[in-house]
Amino acid sequence: MKPNSKILIIAGSDSSGGAGIQADIKTVTSLGSYAMTAVTAITAQNTTGVKSIISINPKEISNQIEYTAIDIKPDAIKIGMLHSVSVINAVIKSLHKIKNKKIILDPVMVAKSGAKLINDKTIEILKTTLIKKVSLITPNIPEAEILTNTKIKTKEDMIFAANKLLNLGAKNVLIKGGHLSSKIIQDIFFNKNEIAVFKNNKFLTKNTHGTGCTLSSAIATFFGCGKTLKKSCEMGIKYVNQAIGTRPNFGKGHGPINHLNSIIVNKKFR
Repeated sequence: MKPNSKILIIAGSDSSGGAGIQADIKTVTSLGSYAMTAVTAITAQNTTGVKSIISINPKEISNQIEYTAIDIKPDAIKIGMLHSVSVINAVIKSLHKIKNKKIILDPVMVAKSGAKLINDKTIEILKTTLIKKVSLITPNIPEAEILTNTKIKTKEDMIFAANKLLNLGAKNVLIKGGHLSSKIIQDIFFNKNEIAVFKNNKFLTKNTHGTGCTLSSAIATFFGCGKTLKKSCEMGIKYVNQAIGTRPNFGKGHGPINHLNSIIVNKKFR
């Protein structure tokens, strides 16, 4: 099988494998594309929480991005955890050098366990600078609340927050509705010209670790393959829902989803 596209992932490592760059690689690979990486931080974590976070030197993050991209040109880029102001600035400079226009930003701020992964100064530069340089930003409801200083309790609140993100300079927004207490999840794709609501049944499970990382990587993969941004969101959401629905029951806390749900193994390897 030949890879359909080449995706550069800029994100932190999750030692438990359910989220972060490990989930990103699994997602891109299982959707038939080629994954490259620039690791921004190393975390020691499991399904119950985050024990420690070690940032990678910003210069080395830039080296990873630029040295990789100059040789294998990515068709799209996914950005996840950026742990500090200096890291964001380094990433912005490197993005300017490699000149890729298909960039998906997952504004990772809080782990599923509740551990804070980013400080206030970093959030501010993400809002004022980085958000303007990407194709799509994919916050969940807590992240959208932090970015817009609003409370989100309804679909109308999600649309209001999406508008505020556009006013901050975002080109396209996908606000994920999984945190609302309803049987139907509504994810809202929004830009100045259109709005789309993707509806799916909610799975009653604690095994949803890494869903945000997985979704943004799936969107980047489909976008890199030539799908429209709206269609990429629709297909990415479908992939994540199937991954939740077929989840393995690993760990004592918020367990991982099944990134392999899209793969059919050849009979001779079974």
